Amino acid sequence: MNEDVIILSIETSCDETACSIIRNGNEILSNVVVSQIESHKRFGGVVPEVASRHHVETITLVIEEALQTAGLSPPDLSAVAVTEGPGLIGALLVGINAAKAFSFAHELPLIPVHHIAGHIYANQLEEDLQFPLVSLIVSGGHTELIYMKDHMSFEVIGETRDDAVGEAYDKVARVIGLPYPGGPHIDRLSKEGEDSFNFPRPYLEPGSYDFSFSGLKSSVINTLHNHRQKGLEVKSADVARSFQESVIDVLTKKTIQAVADYEVENLIIAGGVAANSGLRAQFEILCQEQDIKLSIPALKYCTDNAAMIGAAAYHLYNNKAFGDLDLNGRNYIDIEEYSI
Repeated sequence: MNEDVIILSIETSCDETACSIIRNGNEILSNVVVSQIESHKRFGGVVPEVASRHHVETITLVIEEALQTAGLSPPDLSAVAVTEGPGLIGALLVGINAAKAFSFAHELPLIPVHHIAGHIYANQLEEDLQFPLVSLIVSGGHTELIYMKDHMSFEVIGETRDDAVGEAYDKVARVIGLPYPGGPHIDRLSKEGEDSFNFPRPYLEPGSYDFSFSGLKSSVINTLHNHRQKGLEVKSADVARSFQESVIDVLTKKTIQAVADYEVENLIIAGGVAANSGLRAQFEILCQEQDIKLSIPALKYCTDNAAMIGAAAYHLYNNKAFGDLDLNGRNYIDIEEYSI
């Protein structure tokens, strides 16, 4: 396309209020993120009503800051994109209603985006995606393996049957006594410990690409309770290391197997848990050994942000996959619905 496509994108699926302006799917003109972590810390997790209220308070300011930082005004834009789901329904509705109002007021096309598609396309912010590929999504609410033949072509080949990996991290961190969010704290603490507990590796039945972390989480909790009841010393660093080693073993082995079975040479890791240093390091080693091209976003694009929504929206814009003003939030959407 000869003319630049400039998209203002909004993300409010959980506890970040974010707005970004992206040119042609990969050039970031502005990327504003307001985190609510400090507000949710005292509860040990995200409280949906609190999250929604914070989004209401900040959404207009975030949009204004994104425009100001980019040095643009509404007539310069090609479209408005927003996360339709999945996510917390109250939080989603704040972003969606803001996007619909902006779209209507400035006569701009409205583009609904799947949150997980956004995480995948966060990789596009640094380099073009190469197809076919397998993508591993690891976050607080999702653990999925997705096969892609081309842009916006999604086939879910594996997913969690219970806890998402990020959720398991938060719950184990709470038992150890670490603050929310637990992932970064366990990652740091694990560097000081040893894999002395040898927690189980939940691979499920042979040939399955699905994941299950509830049994691992229960094993950690039960082991800690048993040790404490017997008055035995428990080294938190060893627990963190043992838990993380189990998680990394399962994620890497299933993913590398999927890459081999689907005969692809390109692997993408995305989502908040993609920031985990142990996971990143192990995938880098395995992919180098097996000549697999690995793409992992920069740390700031692993967690929720609006730039990734704008990156995905670019391809939806080119396919005229627009939404109407009756767009509503959905707390669950099968990403395969978004295939073009």
